[in-house]
Amino acid sequence: MAGDKMKPLKVSEINHYIKRMFNSDMILSNVQIEGEISNFKRHYSGHLYFVLKDEKSRIRCIMFKNDAEKCNMNIVDGQKVIANGYVSVYEKGGEYQLYVKNLIDKGIGELYKTFEELKNRLESQGIFDLEFKKTIPFIPNKIGVVTSATGAAIRDIITVIRRRYPSCNILIYPSLVQGNNAPKNIIDGLLYLDNREDIDLIIMGRGGGSLEELFAFNDEKLARTIFQLNTPIISAVGHETDFTIADFVSDLRAPTPSAAAEMAVPNIKNLSDELVNRYKRLENFYEQLLKFKIKELKFFSNSLKYNNPIFKIKDKKQELDMIFKDICNTINNRVNENLNRLNKLEKKLQILNPLASLDRGHSIILDKSGYMIKSIKDISIDDQINIIMKDGILKVTVNEKNLEESIDGYK
Repeated sequence: MAGDKMKPLKVSEINHYIKRMFNSDMILSNVQIEGEISNFKRHYSGHLYFVLKDEKSRIRCIMFKNDAEKCNMNIVDGQKVIANGYVSVYEKGGEYQLYVKNLIDKGIGELYKTFEELKNRLESQGIFDLEFKKTIPFIPNKIGVVTSATGAAIRDIITVIRRRYPSCNILIYPSLVQGNNAPKNIIDGLLYLDNREDIDLIIMGRGGGSLEELFAFNDEKLARTIFQLNTPIISAVGHETDFTIADFVSDLRAPTPSAAAEMAVPNIKNLSDELVNRYKRLENFYEQLLKFKIKELKFFSNSLKYNNPIFKIKDKKQELDMIFKDICNTINNRVNENLNRLNKLEKKLQILNPLASLDRGHSIILDKSGYMIKSIKDISIDDQINIIMKDGILKVTVNEKNLEESIDGYK
């Protein structure tokens, strides 16, 4: 048979052949295609990647950097455009795609309009308000996950949680994440997990996709179900640039499923390090507090000792004793001083006492009234006088007065 003699072609050869066929086609070499932009990505190289779609089909598109720099449009998912370019084959991947040279804006697509209308309506009702956001538990014991059982999202979530916090339990509720039946399926999963008492946190999400692939998460009934949940929920739908209604109404939005897992549980190593640091800070705090309290206790003890009435009484008694002693000393000194003065005065008085001269042979002459006679002029003839001598008194009558006779002859 003729077929048995044909040489098998390599994959690269058939892809190259198909590309030559595309490139030789006059229609495909310069074509205009109208459609809605979906899954738009701007690569760091400057190239633009997106999908053009209508109600029935889609085609991959690429716009190289040089052509992208000439395009003045602000390209977003859901935008209707007319793309001008050529259709060719990417040999390495065996995929045909539209190589876009120019884009003409035709307005926002129906899916994007539906998304914006629902978003604005729910936002006006306050469903997205921060006051309704529940707090994500710091260390959840059990996490419920609503996602596809076969997608990359669930593998990423499990891997990250097991790495960061191995003791956390995970309960998976397998669900459709795109298509007409997906919203109801997701709602059933959320309600099931919310009704369980052992679930502390819910993660709902899927991997990246186009606007229509993610549109199950733009369902109004799903949004209102999320709003009514009692369990905190993290939304992780698509990639960082993808936003859905579910993201806005959830308690926390994660850019990717992996990021959701990181937000859901703490890093066990960081947690352990933090506990050690807090223990050390607490230990240091109480050590300093203890030192302060000991110092404070000593202060109050000394203060109590100083202010203790017993010690005050003792101090006052001692002070009183000293005062009493000082008073006694002062009195004794004053008495001694006065005694000394008295002795001196006594001696002086003895010296000056007329009676003391009687022992020396002197005598005292008194008139009859008892007044001392100091001069002969003080007496008259026939006056009665008393002469006091050492051993008695002589009563004498004056017979004669002689003022001129010397007393030198008397001893």
